[in-house]
Amino acid sequence: MRTAAPETMLTPETTLTPGARLTPAAEATVTPAPGEMVIMGRIAAPFAISGWVKVQVFTEQPDGLLAYPRWWLQRDGHWRELEVDEAAVHGRVVIARLKGCEDRDAAAALRGSDVAVPRTALPRSGDGEYYWADLEGLRVRNQGDEDLGRVTGLIETGANQVLVVRGERERLIPFVSAVVKSVDLARGEVAVDWEADW
Repeated sequence: MRTAAPETMLTPETTLTPGARLTPAAEATVTPAPGEMVIMGRIAAPFAISGWVKVQVFTEQPDGLLAYPRWWLQRDGHWRELEVDEAAVHGRVVIARLKGCEDRDAAAALRGSDVAVPRTALPRSGDGEYYWADLEGLRVRNQGDEDLGRVTGLIETGANQVLVVRGERERLIPFVSAVVKSVDLARGEVAVDWEADW
């Protein structure tokens, strides 16, 4: 069984390194269908003074986002497509200059925007491999058929990935083969060896 920090396939035991003024030619605003976009990172802050942004990347390796020449930004439920003029890995983040983002004020206005790519642009997952986006929203049941809630997110701890499950309370369940017994995307369920009172 494998999962992926949105862009890369991993084994459960893999450790991961964890309104702007834009020109009309640089921006396209649309409403993608639910599940069509896979969030790959988030704009954390402006970088320098010439319109660059610093992106906290959610992929296994920071350079995973560099493979995509166009990014979709989402903020407050509104999506827009922007062309990437330049981008590079800078430590554990990516710095990028987006077409039409010409100064620090424009870059600051993008702070907090999710960075995504269309699901169709990603490599297909193999058998037993999952993108994080595929796991979010799945119902989690234990071996006693007790409903523990739904996956609302994932956390990379350095040792392993962890499912954030919200039901009557929040649970943090390790995404390792000893705990996660099966993932059934068609049924929308994850089966775990995890007691309700843990």
